[in-house]
Amino acid sequence: MKRFIAGEDRQQITLLPDCLDDYITADNPVRLVEVFVDELDLDRLGFAGAVPEATGRPAYHPATLLKIYVYGYLNRVPSSRRLERESQRNIELIWLTGRLMPD
Repeated sequence: MKRFIAGEDRQQITLLPDCLDDYITADNPVRLVEVFVDELDLDRLGFAGAVPEATGRPAYHPATLLKIYVYGYLNRVPSSRRLERESQRNIELIWLTGRLMPD
């Protein structure tokens, strides 16, 4: 994903825990959101910005933003402001976005 703001690798070792992937169990529904959104062809579905511009500040990938939106829908978090706060403190959203915190 060149020309998009990229999240950190989930396997990156940090102080606590050893890696972010350790906090999310194998049967956590957030993994389903990850697989579902990654399988979509966002360009064919008409998502604007699925092909990045060559100039300017890199944008967040539309798949990352869609993952946040789907997560919010499944967990009854309809407000974009609440989703912004949740992306900074909710371990499932931190995992899902690769430590990105869109505002």
